[in-house]
Amino acid sequence: MKTNINIDINKIPKHVAIIMDGNGRWAHSMNKPRTYGHRKGSQTARNIVKLASDLKIKHLTLYTFSKENWNRPKHEVNALMSLLIEALNKGIKDLLNNNIRLNIIGDLKQFPKKIVKNLENIMKQTEYCEIMTVHLALNYGARWEIIEATKNIAKQVKDGKLDDSKIDCTCFAQNLNKENMPDPDVFIRTGGEYRISNFLLWQIAYTELFFTKTLWPAFDENEFLEIIHAYQQRERRYGLISSQINKI
Repeated sequence: MKTNINIDINKIPKHVAIIMDGNGRWAHSMNKPRTYGHRKGSQTARNIVKLASDLKIKHLTLYTFSKENWNRPKHEVNALMSLLIEALNKGIKDLLNNNIRLNIIGDLKQFPKKIVKNLENIMKQTEYCEIMTVHLALNYGARWEIIEATKNIAKQVKDGKLDDSKIDCTCFAQNLNKENMPDPDVFIRTGGEYRISNFLLWQIAYTELFFTKTLWPAFDENEFLEIIHAYQQRERRYGLISSQINKI
């Protein structure tokens, strides 16, 4: 890993969100089965989690399994489930040793009870960890999340618990599938695709977007640092102009 990438510790993003794309294509390039790529991708995820923690990034969200992924071949879905259990069992010590909390965003109803139990157990064990929170997006889809938030708000209005005049961006965000998770500062998609793929659609309204052709298993700590450095060079205006930002 290069050491000449200058990272400003005063401009560390609070939240980085990643679409970890390219496991299958990387495996194919190695003449290996897709599951081999998923396994290597799991190791990449562990490396990036550790680096993000070292950088004092407070939130890291990893798009691990989308609602659309159920449509993949059954043998691949089963392999992903097995790998998830394996990664959880191996990763719990790393989470605790590095004071990292695990949180899940997504609909766990479709997952096998064994996986749900493991997830709940790890979330319980790490609930007081405070260096960083890793949010795994499992059976997640942003459109699903937005619809669920809309249903929650409609029910609150119907039950007389919410005045519809109070519905605003803050109210809506509070009903999303998250726990006080700030909007991402940085969005990364590996694998060469230039799509958001139904990921955090509401939350990334003003997020800085980065797309790399590197397939996820080949994505390393050096490229992550390069993206963080590039993020620090950008001016985030939120609809304002530069002179207004400089006065804040």
